[in-house]
Amino acid sequence: MHDDRWTLLLVRGNHDPVKQISLTNGRLRRAAWGVGGVAVVVAGLVAAAGIGGFGALRSLDSPDGETAMELTRLREQVASLESTLTSLQGREAELRTVAGLQPLDSDVLAAGIGGPGSLSPEDNALWSVDPQLGNQAFAIDYDIEALQRRARVLLESMDEAGDSLAAQHDLLMSTPTLFPTAGSISSRFSTARLHPIHNQVLNHPGVDIAAPAGTPILASARGQVSRAGWRSGYGQTVEIDHGYGYTTLYAHASKLLVRAGQEVERGDVIAQVGRTGTATGTHLHYEVRRNGQQQDPLNFMLPGTFN
Repeated sequence: MHDDRWTLLLVRGNHDPVKQISLTNGRLRRAAWGVGGVAVVVAGLVAAAGIGGFGALRSLDSPDGETAMELTRLREQVASLESTLTSLQGREAELRTVAGLQPLDSDVLAAGIGGPGSLSPEDNALWSVDPQLGNQAFAIDYDIEALQRRARVLLESMDEAGDSLAAQHDLLMSTPTLFPTAGSISSRFSTARLHPIHNQVLNHPGVDIAAPAGTPILASARGQVSRAGWRSGYGQTVEIDHGYGYTTLYAHASKLLVRAGQEVERGDVIAQVGRTGTATGTHLHYEVRRNGQQQDPLNFMLPGTFN
């Protein structure tokens, strides 16, 4: 009953089809680690550019030959940083895709500056010594500042992707996608079913899953138990509030293993199958509601997890 894929279900309304976005556990973990790892690397680039670039350019008082060599070395470092940031930018784009975000606009990534008040080569300290060296130093200084701005944009984008992934993971864990017990479906969701006991055509707001007495009943998603006790017709019943408008109900249990107010995780054992209340045999009656509206539970269960 366990699956190594997470499926994000998008539901616009009570009658609209459910859209699914599937992510493997590995991809979701790699994306989460990627956000943190890339953010650390980008932060290091910002620090390296600030210390190595500005500090070196603004403390040069060596002869022109040594200054030219130092400028050449700095240009090589800038080129290396540019290459690294380009690689990180590709990783950032992949993370935004996994997180369900639109790619950053190219103008945003450029992080350009300009306009009145911008510095010119003449403002560089080396200009008065050697205009040619001053022009080279200005260009390197400008490139380092551009790399810093670009790194900050990537950092902010990584934070946004991380927040989106965390929200998606929470939604996935809170969406009732797990088949709640080991058994076979004996009656499906219906708005007009002949009731086996009352012999009347009534709606059936859930699914019945036939299973031996004592079979564990699992929470189909993370949430908080809102009710655990006897309910007329349903017998021993557990109700869980999962957030995001989702609630689930598990009825006819022989034994309850949770209490109201208790936090449960997806897959936790919350009760055991029985035939309490109005029931003709041992089975679990399972319901899903979204924003108070009854839903067909099979629309939320992961493909291949039910009969």
